[in-house]
Amino acid sequence: MKLETKIIHAGMTPDPSTGAVMVPIYQTSTYVQTAPGVNKGFEYARSQNPTRFALEEAFAQIENGKFGLAFSSGVAATDAVIKLLAPGDEVIAGNDMYGGTYRLFSKVFEKFGIKFHYINMQDAENIKSYINANTKLIWAETPTNPLMNIVDITAVASIAKANNILLCVDNTFASPYLQNPLDQGADIVMHSATKYLGGHSDVIQGCLVMNDADLRDKLYFIQKSCGAVPGPQDCFLVLRGIKTLHLRMQRHCENGEKIAHWLRNHSKVKKVYWPGFTDAPGHDIAKKQMRGFGGMISFELKDESKEAYTKLLSSTHLFSLAESLGGVESLINHPASMTHASIPREERIKNGLSDGLIRLSVGIEDADDLIEDLNKAIG
Repeated sequence: MKLETKIIHAGMTPDPSTGAVMVPIYQTSTYVQTAPGVNKGFEYARSQNPTRFALEEAFAQIENGKFGLAFSSGVAATDAVIKLLAPGDEVIAGNDMYGGTYRLFSKVFEKFGIKFHYINMQDAENIKSYINANTKLIWAETPTNPLMNIVDITAVASIAKANNILLCVDNTFASPYLQNPLDQGADIVMHSATKYLGGHSDVIQGCLVMNDADLRDKLYFIQKSCGAVPGPQDCFLVLRGIKTLHLRMQRHCENGEKIAHWLRNHSKVKKVYWPGFTDAPGHDIAKKQMRGFGGMISFELKDESKEAYTKLLSSTHLFSLAESLGGVESLINHPASMTHASIPREERIKNGLSDGLIRLSVGIEDADDLIEDLNKAIG
């Protein structure tokens, strides 16, 4: 089955009682039992909900996985993965990552005795010198947030498997339409489903997808025991969003390409970060493991003053100044003070994230209108 068809039908079967095409919203907290311990497969909604189960099946299918799990946010999904570990375990993570992930690792889990190494993962060979007997997990983003760096999933997966280490890939920026890390050797794929999967900036949710049944059972136990599950209404919204994922991603890619090239040719723009440029670091890897380059772009102005980038960020009209990404509408973001403010400035600068970096989530509006909006704001 072609991906576009799979996206429409993933997790969807007509409701047996009514024939409803869309999965109903099972807005219930508990289920009647005919006798103690005798039920229809549903006991309590934290553990089981038919709307959530349909969405979890959809997650699995569109990521070419066997099992999906839905969480109340992307951070909650990440939290569940780290809870597979124990005090003394070590994690190798990319040094360019979502600020909320860094905050979770450094401010929550480090104090429980888990050690994190943040490294440049664009060269997979860099990973090897950090591996020891305590290394249990490699955490990778690709493309990375916000510098759009590319990590070779196949190369990292090879190193992970050779050392019996789990590999989890945050696939949020690419979405399952552009990239499927399980096919390239990852053990777990994580998404902030808030972003491209939901697609309409109206829901907070996360997910994990995997192939290994034992791994699924461990993560399901964490999901059920810790309780970071989404409600049925949120699951319905993401199921609805997934149905148009392929159409939206096609437009995100088209608009992203047009705007990236326009920015690169602008006299006041110093640098543009977008993996679609043929001379971009990691372009060849991106071309190999992705089906397109997406709608996420970062850039810097030649005028690096705070006044210059603050004026730009405050002057757009179609690009709304806001956190998050992946919705149908375009957003503009200042990572240093917004999405990545939890990372110490010295760490941000060391890793290439300047104070003046601007991140765009290019929506599905008319590209020429978006360019005009940016042009007026840049001045």
